[in-house]
Amino acid sequence: MFAHLSALVGGILTSGWAGSLGCFIGPLIIWMIKKDTMPFVDDQGKEALNFNITVGLIFLALLLLSIFTLGIGLIIAIPAWIVIGIAWLVLTIIAGIKANNGETYRYPLTLRLIK
Repeated sequence: MFAHLSALVGGILTSGWAGSLGCFIGPLIIWMIKKDTMPFVDDQGKEALNFNITVGLIFLALLLLSIFTLGIGLIIAIPAWIVIGIAWLVLTIIAGIKANNGETYRYPLTLRLIK
């Protein structure tokens, strides 16, 4: 549960100066500390980490789109950031609740970069 919800805390604490970087630091730390001793935390920590890396990559791609189109891409990027941000919040809360109940949770549309 903490691996999922630490992304929320990291996102809130660093939203002004580090953006989505803070969203995967928490899951990374929890996964690195507990991956060898707790198989459930290993699984869910990787899941939370992969999801937050995926969201961070999408946000970065939208930022690059905005920069390379000299701001015209903001027409697409701003609504996408809002929708993805709300989806990130909702899915992270759902994952935290499921993990608290001892159920595994798989985020939809997530790149499985860490196996």
